Amino acid sequence: MTNQVVSAQSFLDIIKMQDKALLKTAVGISVEGKALDLSVNYEGQPFTIIHADSQMGVDIIRHSTAHLLAMAVKELFPQAQVTIGPVIEDGFYYDFAYAPGFTDQDLEKIELQMKRIAKKQIPIHRYTLSRNEASAFFRNIGEIYKSEIIEQIPEGETLSLYKQEGFTDLCRGPHVPHTGFLSAFKLTKLAGAYWRGDSNNEMLQRIYGTAWATQDALKHYLKIQEEAKKRDHRLLGKQMDWFHLQEEGPGTAFWHPNGFNDYAQLEALMRKIYQKTGYQEIRTPQIIDRSLWERSGHWDKYAENMFTIEAEKQSIKRICAVKPMSCPGHVQVFNQGLKSYKQLPVRYAEFGCCHRNEASGTLHGLLRVRSFVQDDGHIFCTVDQIGAEVNAFIQQTYAVYELLGFNQVILRLSTRPEKRVGSEEVWDKAENALTSILENSKYDYQVLPGEGAFYGPKLEFSLKDCLGRVWQCGTIQVDFSTPQRLDAEYVTAEGNKETPVMLHRAILGTFERFLGILIEQTAGHMPFWLSPLQIAILPIGQEHHQYSNQLKNELKANGYRVEIDDRPEKIGYKIRQHTLTRTHFMLTVGDQEVQTRTVSVRDSQMKQYGEMGIDELHVWLASMPNPIEAVESIF
Repeated sequence: MTNQVVSAQSFLDIIKMQDKALLKTAVGISVEGKALDLSVNYEGQPFTIIHADSQMGVDIIRHSTAHLLAMAVKELFPQAQVTIGPVIEDGFYYDFAYAPGFTDQDLEKIELQMKRIAKKQIPIHRYTLSRNEASAFFRNIGEIYKSEIIEQIPEGETLSLYKQEGFTDLCRGPHVPHTGFLSAFKLTKLAGAYWRGDSNNEMLQRIYGTAWATQDALKHYLKIQEEAKKRDHRLLGKQMDWFHLQEEGPGTAFWHPNGFNDYAQLEALMRKIYQKTGYQEIRTPQIIDRSLWERSGHWDKYAENMFTIEAEKQSIKRICAVKPMSCPGHVQVFNQGLKSYKQLPVRYAEFGCCHRNEASGTLHGLLRVRSFVQDDGHIFCTVDQIGAEVNAFIQQTYAVYELLGFNQVILRLSTRPEKRVGSEEVWDKAENALTSILENSKYDYQVLPGEGAFYGPKLEFSLKDCLGRVWQCGTIQVDFSTPQRLDAEYVTAEGNKETPVMLHRAILGTFERFLGILIEQTAGHMPFWLSPLQIAILPIGQEHHQYSNQLKNELKANGYRVEIDDRPEKIGYKIRQHTLTRTHFMLTVGDQEVQTRTVSVRDSQMKQYGEMGIDELHVWLASMPNPIEAVESIF
């Protein structure tokens, strides 16, 4: 909707004049892409209505629901103090200073109170105060945290406050016109949080919630969350004896034989792809002196995320870092022996273990760890070769994801961050190179301003899983700075020395994270080639063991991972146990199977394939997709 020349005081007046039915769905307006309250004065500018079911509308609803939560808490627990309550992905949270601490029962009471308030359709009014007036207001009502927040704001600023009945909060807004828009929400959990995120400050109580435009959207989200809990890779990893985590190794997985099988299979897949696409595999040191990290720029820009080692010997003090990434080491390999332009591009790959000092609060199973292995690689090339190398990498990445069962890929271009190395000219050159490639390709992409690496812009490849969740995995980054800082050179056709361009690339990202994603994507029912135990032979009685052993030996000879479950248990119990541990196929053997040299086949999802002869079984198993074998024909 665009503006019309009419006499009106606010955008809300415009909507009333044009179509009152819109009052049921309009939660704000957008002027030049900025979301504003409907109560803002109309001054003839073009605008569009923000409807409740749009992304901007849902964000406004979540922001307003955070205020609804704070109001309910203050009504039920007057001694609680409000602090901050932002919108986050799929919801919101609000932090409170409340010494007794909230309980799960309190959460139920708070949610019920929120529903009561919402039904009253209380108007939400915006007004402004000077910084000093706002600080005094909150100090006078005993909200010392709000006052402290305001006192960090420069003097002379005008602040906006939002009032709904007896509750007032500091906020930039915008907010819905009244609480009646806030009907589809759910409080989800309690957590602790330090004031201002500083562990030296007091611990606050954080209440998380989710909010949506409609009850159907809320129900869909909660259903997805319930399904996600069942697929949690941490629970399945323990259930299937794949890996475990423990306090003595924070942010590090202990891989068991079952899980390491998948690890090794993924590595074998990527190694074969490297071999087919012209990469040379190398290995670089785990611990490198501080001086190299200073030269590369990591020490200045990334030191807080690096594990360091200080050693003093014979009065000489030395500081080293455990590598958080492999790029400086790869440049050192490139620098051994002067390269000719005829040798470029040079492609190095390394399955090297890296360590990053991630904050403990961000660690999450395999999805966010401190110790990990990347399918890491670096390409040294000329400027003219960037297009061909990036295009080839994009095609390789999409092909690998398809092999692994992911068909929905989101491609993003991340541009220069505030904290970076290199000149603006260099950044312009790098960003223009990637933009040109994307604009001339068949792929749709999004732009993420300020999300690039500190040494260069990058393309990010994110996967959408079966629950609609998005996981960032692959990346390729154009880097003009690092090779120059580390004195990498090659000889041009004219005999001059020039600095090569360095492309940082990974397809899976890290094996840990990718396996966590795969476990949740498949609910642990890995494809046949990745299943730790591909086949379990289940003899019904002892008299069936000889036939079962013959079959096991045949299958093992063909390279399958197979075991006989000869425990003296009933066949139903064995089937249930192998279903829980996600054995891919179960071959039941009884009197009839022995007599007819057949097996009865079912899988871990209880699908039954009936009886198969042994020769038929071998042919059928050989037809199972195997990405490692498919590499020969794809790359």
